[in-house]
Amino acid sequence: MALKRLGVDFESYKAVEFDEFAMKSYNSIHDTNFPTMDITKTHASDLEIVDKDKYEYIMFYSFPCTDLSLAGRQAGMSRDSGTRSGLLWEVERLLKELPEEQLPDVLIMENVPQVHSEKNLPDFEDWIDFLRKLGYSNFWQDLNAKDFGVPQNRDRCFMISMLGDYEYQFPRPIPLEKVIVDVLEDEVDEKFFIRSEKAKLLIDQLIKDGKIEE
Repeated sequence: MALKRLGVDFESYKAVEFDEFAMKSYNSIHDTNFPTMDITKTHASDLEIVDKDKYEYIMFYSFPCTDLSLAGRQAGMSRDSGTRSGLLWEVERLLKELPEEQLPDVLIMENVPQVHSEKNLPDFEDWIDFLRKLGYSNFWQDLNAKDFGVPQNRDRCFMISMLGDYEYQFPRPIPLEKVIVDVLEDEVDEKFFIRSEKAKLLIDQLIKDGKIEE
């Protein structure tokens, strides 16, 4: 979306996403037709990175925040931990499989700030060290949506990794000119409402799955 708003000529080339509904949403937004893919069964050859002399490749990546977020059990993201947040290391595997000449030019990560909490910082630093050894210059910072024109208190950690010796500065905050009432609809279709009994079932299931705590 950011590239589109900046007027950059780009193509959504590949997407690796296991969730059917997330993939449907992505395809709808970006006018693509990507199938679902399981990152644990994906290999570097599936990324089909070619013609690096003609194109700049930007790889956006993230991993489930379930085991990092304060709303979950904070099981962590250690390598070989088997946690959902540990899927980060599948990205490591893919990058290791790629020949040096096929490494993406830019990597962009987004996740919750707990990615660098006291518990998770050693793993986060291991990840940065791995990228550094591949030749990436890495820069990370926590940014909040409310500081960039969006009336939402959404704090996230972003990391920009550029292949080569580069410097990078994150954008400065801008004044917030909208409040939540400016974007809320006056009339909302009843199909978007969740009845109390269904809401309770959803909450019970989230607790059972360990995504939230009682």
